[in-house]
Amino acid sequence: MSTKAVVLLSGGLDSSTLCSLAKSQGREVYALTINYAQRNVHEIDAAREIAKLNDVAEHVILPIDLSLFGGSSLTDKSIAVAKDVPIENIGKEIPNSYVPARNTIFLSLALGYAETRNASEIWLGVNQLDYSGYPDCRPEYIDAFTRLAKLATKVGVEGAALEIQTPLLHLTKSEIIKLGVSLGVDYSITRTCYDLDENGLACGHCESCLLRKNGFLEAGVPDPTPYRNDA
Repeated sequence: MSTKAVVLLSGGLDSSTLCSLAKSQGREVYALTINYAQRNVHEIDAAREIAKLNDVAEHVILPIDLSLFGGSSLTDKSIAVAKDVPIENIGKEIPNSYVPARNTIFLSLALGYAETRNASEIWLGVNQLDYSGYPDCRPEYIDAFTRLAKLATKVGVEGAALEIQTPLLHLTKSEIIKLGVSLGVDYSITRTCYDLDENGLACGHCESCLLRKNGFLEAGVPDPTPYRNDA
């Protein structure tokens, strides 16, 4: 019998790789996409397509409005997205694209979804090597949430605790891309830019785009991302 796994699927590069990896390892995938009123609404469409291509058991798109809180350039359009940060400086401080408590909110929702589907795993595409310095992408955070999951759920109390799987945690962006290529991930579908235009074209200058560009370059894989002309 296949292991049931909830996969948090944003439609970006990392989570799309994660979804294909879970399928390749025999998981019965229940994909959860959070539409949190983010700038990058095109990633929701990307998530739909990735979920279909992976033939997931179920794909839930859950709307919540984190723009009511603001506090991030991803949820408040009055805050400009940082552009052209030197690649060597990315991750040295927490950028304004950090969405307060986002992974805690997402994992909590995934936890509830997993319990209702009798899933024993939650897969999260966090990465601590090539990332923007978010505090909720660190191993210490994942360990802490795993302990919470064991304490705060019926299955945890009964001894069948959920596990948080983070197989991309210690991979570089180029290693993630190489893994995805080996799994047949179509990266032209994925959307990770923090400042996509109305046509879904990437800016090429935000931290997410810079990390993505550098990852493809280091992997020696052609970058299929649709960028704007000035990227």
